[in-house]
Amino acid sequence: MSENYYERLVDEDALAAYLTDHIGEADDYDIERHQEGHSNETLFVTWGDRELVIRRPPPGETADTAHDVLREYRVTNAVADTDVPVPTPILACEDHDVIGSDFYVMERLEGDVLREGEPEWLAGPDHRARIGEELVDTLATIHDLDYEAIGLGEFGRPEGYTQRQVDRWGKQLAWAFEVTEEERAVPVLHDVGDWLRDNVPEDHPHTLVHGDYKLDNVMFAPASGRDASRSERADPVGEHPPELVGVFDWEMATLGDPRADLGWMLSYWRDAKDPEPSVPELTTRFMEREGYSSRPELVERWEDQTGYEFEHERFYRTLAVYKLAALGEMFFRRYLEGNSDDPMYPKMEDRVPALAARAKRIIEGDEPL
Repeated sequence: MSENYYERLVDEDALAAYLTDHIGEADDYDIERHQEGHSNETLFVTWGDRELVIRRPPPGETADTAHDVLREYRVTNAVADTDVPVPTPILACEDHDVIGSDFYVMERLEGDVLREGEPEWLAGPDHRARIGEELVDTLATIHDLDYEAIGLGEFGRPEGYTQRQVDRWGKQLAWAFEVTEEERAVPVLHDVGDWLRDNVPEDHPHTLVHGDYKLDNVMFAPASGRDASRSERADPVGEHPPELVGVFDWEMATLGDPRADLGWMLSYWRDAKDPEPSVPELTTRFMEREGYSSRPELVERWEDQTGYEFEHERFYRTLAVYKLAALGEMFFRRYLEGNSDDPMYPKMEDRVPALAARAKRIIEGDEPL
C-alpha cells in the first residue's frame, strides 16, 4: 500500500483525538490495514488493551449507496442482542474532519475467516459438514428475525426488492461503463440484464437480508472457544466442532427477498463438479473436498430451517453472478481513475467478461445447482 493511499484512508492524529474523546485515553496505539477486503476499507486498531475495527468507504467517488458504512453500523447494532452473532458495535461517526469519511468502530472478534484455505483444526469430515450447516443455519436465523421488533421496520421497502435489485445493479454497471467501456466492452452483460428483467419473480417473502452473505464474511472458532483468547482456543487436533461466531460486512443489508441472499451465498460455494472459477483470485475451493455439503444440500437445509422454497433458482443464481460482475466493473473503474491500489482491480478487465459468461451458462442450464 502506498503511503499516499494510506494517508487518504486515515489521519492517525485526528483518529486518536476522536477515540480519546469518546472512549478514553490509551498508552498503546497502532493501526493496521486489513488487506483482504475489496470493497469497504477495514482498519485494525489497537487502543490500549482493546482491539478495535474501523470500517470506512474507499476514498474517491463511489456509486450511490454501495459503501454505506453507517447503514452497516445501524443494522449491526440492531441485531447485536439477537441470536445472530456479530461484533459489538461501539461508535459511529459522520464527521468527515476526522478521517475524511463516515466510519464506525466495533470490537474485534477472535477466530478464523475461511478464505485462503482450510485450517488444520477443521480438517475432518464431521467438522467440514458443520461449516456449511452453520453457514446456512445462521442465514436462516437472519431471515427468521422479527425485524419490526428489533427496530428495523423502516430499514427498507421489502415489496419490489428483487425488481429493484435488477434495476440497481444495472445502474451500477452503467456507472462503471461510463469509464470502463473506453478500455473494453462486455456486451453479454447487457443480454444477462435483459433476461433478468424479463424473469423477475412476481412475489417473494419479506425478511431482513444481509446482502453480502458468504463464507468469507463470517468467522468460525472451535465451539468451546467462542469466548477464549486466540492462544487459549487453539485446536490443532480438531477436538471441537466449528461454531460461527461472527457475521460481518452488513453494508448492503435491508428488508427484502431472502432467496437473493441464498443465491448470493451459493454463487461462492463450490462443488467438485464445477467448471474452473471465473475469478480464481476470489474463489475459495477447499469445500470441493470430501465431507463438505453440496449446494443442493445447503438449499434443502435452508428450506427446512425457514419454511421457504428456493423457487426460481436459476434467476437468483444468475442475479448473484450479475451483481458480482457489476462489482468487478466498479472495481475496474476505480482502478482506471486511480482511486484504489488494490492489485485485484486491474484484473477485472478479464474477470468481468468471464463472470458474464458464467451468468449465461446458468441461464442456459449449463451450470446447474
